[in-house]
Amino acid sequence: MATSPHHPPVGARRRRFVLERPLEQPDGFGGMLRRYVAGPVLWGAMSPAGVVDRPAGGRTDTLPAYRVVLRGRVSLDPTMRLAAGPRRFAIRAVSEPDATGRDLVCHVEELARESAS
Repeated sequence: MATSPHHPPVGARRRRFVLERPLEQPDGFGGMLRRYVAGPVLWGAMSPAGVVDRPAGGRTDTLPAYRVVLRGRVSLDPTMRLAAGPRRFAIRAVSEPDATGRDLVCHVEELARESAS
């Protein structure tokens, strides 16, 4: 059976991700504090997808971008992020490669090193 880039073989999904969901709380000064709470463990395949330039503080940061293929069991949105050990990945887009709902393709950007919150 041939595999397509949208459906990597099960053995290729050996990278362990933790889905982190945002939790916002008032900061007492009229704003909000956002922290991330660990959710379910997901297994997926990750491949490079180039780089993305993001303006930040008067300069342009170049961030690596990746394509992550996960099983389509969970509901994902761009407010969430994926964690793989000390690395964090912001979810920028989520799509289904076909109408079966078997897989989810996440387009993610690696975040600059930050402490796990």
